[in-house]
Amino acid sequence: MKKKTSFSTKGQKADIGNITIYRMLANRYADKVGPFIFLDHIVPKLSDGVKNSGTGAHPHRGIATLTYVLDGEVEHFDSRGNHQRVHSGGIQWMKAGNGILHDETLNADSQSVNNLMHAFQFWINLPSNIKSEDPEYLAIQSSEVPQQKFAEDKGWLKVIVGAYEDLNSRIPNYSEQFLYHIHLEAGTDFTISLGDKIEVAAFLPSRKTVLNDLEFQAGEFIEFDRTAGEITLQNNEDQATDLLLFGGEEYTEPIAAEGPFVMNSSSGIAEAYRDFYAGKYGTLKHQKGKV
Repeated sequence: MKKKTSFSTKGQKADIGNITIYRMLANRYADKVGPFIFLDHIVPKLSDGVKNSGTGAHPHRGIATLTYVLDGEVEHFDSRGNHQRVHSGGIQWMKAGNGILHDETLNADSQSVNNLMHAFQFWINLPSNIKSEDPEYLAIQSSEVPQQKFAEDKGWLKVIVGAYEDLNSRIPNYSEQFLYHIHLEAGTDFTISLGDKIEVAAFLPSRKTVLNDLEFQAGEFIEFDRTAGEITLQNNEDQATDLLLFGGEEYTEPIAAEGPFVMNSSSGIAEAYRDFYAGKYGTLKHQKGKV
């Protein structure tokens, strides 16, 4: 049985400097999909050669941030001393845990002649017992991302988070969760089966695609119902298309969110701010260009 569409929507513009961003989640219909509570799409743009200044040092607590770089290079710094560059096709994951400061900058990839910048940032809500743990950081380059090629050269699936068949992401799972990048060549299709009570959404970053017999446009965010069933992706166009499919089991604990903090109560938010202003998240020392 095919899963039914609950809703579809397009994001709200949330630009930072000269980078064009569309906020896809939270949206007017949903504030979460499984453990995922935030999704920004940094739309494709040719670099003008001027280095971006980054987001600026800022705190997080209670979540994990995940940046998936399709094109470009993200440079990361945090108050735990982590400093790394992730190149096109790579992932950076940071468990904020009980509090951290970080900064990240997206620019053209220094290892590629492609001057395109294109990325996604997700926030993954952590269970209450993990929110109190120390921060962690992972940099996963493109060659380390698990990938399965489809038969007959139909395309491929990359496992960014979670598992697919015998493939497993290096990113820790604190609940059932998944994030797949699916690439379909022209005139091909792919079907995936999902279990009962699993929240799932799709995002189309570049081209229109048919999902369970309904056509959706580039830039659309689509959520499906929570009953067990299949999602069939069809690319009826004459060019390849890409799709992000993500979700997991429902996050059932209370959610209190304010600014860069996501906790389980208003008192948890207040404590997050107190600790930040008390300097408990450490300090950030930028040494850009030295990795």
